[in-house]
Amino acid sequence: MNHILWLIFILSFVLKESFEEVGLCPLFFMLSTKRLRKYCWGLFVSELVVEQIERHVLVILDAMDMELVDIQFRREGHGWVLRLFIDTEGGVTLDHCADVSREVGLLLDVEDIIEHAYHLEVSSPGAERPLKSLEDFERFVGRKARIKLHEAVEGVKTFEGIIEPVADEEVALSVGGEIIIQCKFDQL
Repeated sequence: MNHILWLIFILSFVLKESFEEVGLCPLFFMLSTKRLRKYCWGLFVSELVVEQIERHVLVILDAMDMELVDIQFRREGHGWVLRLFIDTEGGVTLDHCADVSREVGLLLDVEDIIEHAYHLEVSSPGAERPLKSLEDFERFVGRKARIKLHEAVEGVKTFEGIIEPVADEEVALSVGGEIIIQCKFDQL
């Protein structure tokens, strides 16, 4: 019985996005206990690897005056991929990506954090950069952004507008100079 509860717990995180859009519904499938353990172990190991790599990468990027925007480690069609998204004040160049790739690659070879073959990709977050902190909103005041709230306000969860200055840990977007949404950062 415990392995069924464990499965439901894991699936609630894995399928979280689906549940939010369509609601909870009966879920019927067959998965051997061995495959389930392997899948759950893979998720757990992946998270541990990301945490270890992130600690090392932050030190490297700090020395290079760059920031880590996001890190992903997942299995894709051609194998495992470690993807780093970096940024710097003046914007990321190809040389920045090459330098970070070289330094992180050397570190990963020495530390041997990842026990199997993988591809390392380093890039800028691009125009669709996720804003993950109040500092990000302060940094991009005056720029266009799209935010998604945890709970709808007047039936709307997604807003698009110009980022206004952050005040009292509140984020605000405006359109045509008029504030369309103002909320605490933890509501995003």
